[in-house]
Formats: sequence, C-alpha cells, structure tokens
Amino acid sequence: YDLTQTLIDYPYARLLNQQQRAVKVHVKVDTGMHRLGFGKGEADRIAHVFSMKHLKVCGIYTHLCAADSLEAEDVRFTKQQIGSFYGLLEKLKERGIAIPKVHIQSSYGFLNYPELPCDYVRAGIALYGVLSAPGDRTRLELDLRPVLSLKSKVVLIRKIRRGESVGYGRAFTAERDSRIAVLPLGYGDGLPRNLSCGRTQAVIRGQRVPVIGRICMDQLMVDITDAQGIFVGDMAAFIGWDGSLEAVAPDLAEQSGTITNELLSRLGGRLTRTEAGM
Repeated sequence: YDLTQTLIDYPYARLLNQQQRAVKVHVKVDTGMHRLGFGKGEADRIAHVFSMKHLKVCGIYTHLCAADSLEAEDVRFTKQQIGSFYGLLEKLKERGIAIPKVHIQSSYGFLNYPELPCDYVRAGIALYGVLSAPGDRTRLELDLRPVLSLKSKVVLIRKIRRGESVGYGRAFTAERDSRIAVLPLGYGDGLPRNLSCGRTQAVIRGQRVPVIGRICMDQLMVDITDAQGIFVGDMAAFIGWDGSLEAVAPDLAEQSGTITNELLSRLGGRLTRTEAGM
C-alpha cells in the first residue's frame, strides 16, 4: 500500500530493516511527551538509521504535548521541546546527515507556534473547523468553521402523564403531563451516555429541547412539552445549525466532560453520512 512507517525507537528500526524490504519511514523523536520516539540525546543512533539499507528516511518529527495551552509554564515547556528538537537536527547535520522533511506542529502547534520552520502541519481537530474546548484561545486566530453536523429524525411522539417514568432505571419521572419525542440515536453511535438526564439538549425547529432519561444504545428521548410545531420526521440537531440556533461540538464535548477530539472520533460507522445540503 506504499505506507510510511514511524520509527518509534532504535530496536524497532533494526527489526524493520531486518525484514529486507524497502520501507519509507519517518523518525519520531521524544522531546518530552514520553510516548513514542528516539530519545533527544540519541543523535548517533538516529544517524545510523539513515544508513540502514532497507529504510528510506523521508521525515523526522516530534510531538508537542502542551501546545494547546498558553499558560506560562506550558509555553516554557513547549519552547524547551522545540529547542531540543531543532538542536538534535543540528547535531545530525554535523554528522553529515541531510535532513529530510520536518514536522512538529499539530493543529494547536500551528495555531500557537506558526513561526516554526516546518515542511508539514499535522492538522487534526482544525480540519473539523473547531477547537478542542469552548474556551480555548490561540495566538493565530483562523476563521474556523464547523464542517460536521450530527442530526437525527424524530420517529415517534407520545404523551405521558404526570408521575409516569421514561427509559431505563426510571431515571426520568414526569412532573406534569408531557410530550416526548423519540430519536434513533444513542451511545452505540457515539453520543456519550453520560449526557443522559438533561445534561444536553437537541435543537428541533429552532427550539432547544432537553434529553430526558438515560440515553440508550441506539435511541434517546427528548421532552418537547414546551416546544411548538414538532412532528414525526423533523430533524433534531446535536451538532450543527437548526433554524437560527446552533449546537456546537465543543459545547457538547464539555457537557460530557471531554474534549471535541474524543467526541468526534467516537462517532461510529453506524451513522449515515450525507453531503451538506442533503
């Protein structure tokens, strides 16, 4: 498939070379995240990788673990990581190594340190047109616009009486005669179960309606008692625009106690994907 491998350390590079098949690789350098990579002091071993017969080194990179933060201590640590990485490149040059393509910036790495001399940006969450959390601020303020919506149709509307309960564990009990709408969307589709019991809302016909009871594997219920003009077949938005109201992914993620990155990566293959405007 003409894939490019990451070399996660020196023993792995040796094993890959021993397969005696030509492989394109990028060298990962650990400058402080301590997840994957050659140590920042392993210039000799990295230089040796460039001489391995079956490995074609096409790139070298590191990962900034606190680039999303503008707190003074995190900025200090990030600049230390950057200095260690470019210092290593200088040591490789001194050993006669021609430096391949260089990349160090994720989405936040680019938005907070756009001045770095790199060949690539490893854009992730920014490709969705959002940031990881609602309150995030970045030095470079791009006009990011969300490219993804999460919507479901109302499949059933029913009336319940005061005192009746809804859903698993009877987690919701009506305090008044109510109307509820059922949507075929649940935690099996990636909507976190901990958003049950009023912790989030859907937007239907420009009206916010709360999730009631426990979110099921592939269904959930919303209270539409105070909403007007909602019918079976109407679209409910959990992310995206509906009428004049917008539900944004960072807010939904924050309500779930996580970041947008996790929320969006959990949206599963069971979801039907449609092009904008359909």
